[in-house]
Amino acid sequence: MIPRFFIKYKLEIIFAVFTVVFAAVFLIQNASIQATAKPGQETWQGSDDMGSAAIEATGYTPWIQPLWTPPSTEVESLLFSIQSGLGALVIGYFFGYYRGQRECSKSP
Repeated sequence: MIPRFFIKYKLEIIFAVFTVVFAAVFLIQNASIQATAKPGQETWQGSDDMGSAAIEATGYTPWIQPLWTPPSTEVESLLFSIQSGLGALVIGYFFGYYRGQRECSKSP
């Protein structure tokens, strides 16, 4: 017989097990990648860096420049965080609004 605890929290337990398994697989794979890396080699290089390097290798010169460049990477990260937060707020508002509309139409 299965205890009530497992029945009541079945989805949460499945999610927790999935998260632990995913983290374990990721950590094992990361250790394998780090072990095979040469000294000074970047193992988790981003696609932006690789794409920029490939474009610069062709001799391409940009024909426009940004209007404003943030003074530091911290300011750039802050602006990106604000932008993603506002986007999440707008998306969450509309999901909540339409769910509320649907709930109101169901009630007598």
